[in-house]
Formats: sequence, C-alpha cells, structure tokens
Amino acid sequence: MEARALLRYYRGSAQKVRLVANLIRGQQVTKALATLRLTQKRCARDLEKLLKSAVANLEQKSPGIDSGRLVVRRVTVDQGPAAKRFRAGSMGRAFRRLRRTCHILLEVADLQS
Repeated sequence: MEARALLRYYRGSAQKVRLVANLIRGQQVTKALATLRLTQKRCARDLEKLLKSAVANLEQKSPGIDSGRLVVRRVTVDQGPAAKRFRAGSMGRAFRRLRRTCHILLEVADLQS
C-alpha cells in the first residue's frame, strides 16, 4: 500500500530543497523524521510536515497499518514558477531578482509492497 503528499508552490529553490530530499529518499519513515529534525536547512521543517501528511494519508487509506514498517519510496522536487521582482541599483538602474518556487511530491509505502 502506498500514499503520497504534494506540496506545490513552495517558496524555495528546487536546488536547495533537493539537497534535503536526497537525505531521506529510501529511508524508513522514523529514521527520515529524525534526519529532518536534525537538519539545519530551512526546508527541512516543511519536508517533515509533508512526510507526516503522507503517513497520515496512508493511515487514512488503510487503518491499522504499522507506521514502523513504512519507507519513503519517492521524493521528487520539480521547479515551479519564479516570481520576478526588482531591486534598486545605482544610477537609477533596476536589477531583477527571481523568487524561485518548487513543487515537492513525497510517496511513502509499506515495506512489503
């Protein structure tokens, strides 16, 4: 049995979120939660909430499932749209800043499947 959780338009670059997502890919859920709690990156807290949401989705689909046997099957981080903002520069110039977003898909599954 498997379930997934999706976080769209997350305010952070996909490159930085992938660094944390690579840490938990393929791990058991309990170990992945411990890893995310100890990670110093800003997106780790939001990935922890997303992982808990995916586990809750799986428990909703099949009640009584043992959460100790769950594993993070797949984590994908795709680039989302970038908001374009301007920063004032010298001599009346304007410098463009990109506020990047990303979409995160996280799947958890039972070890048997």
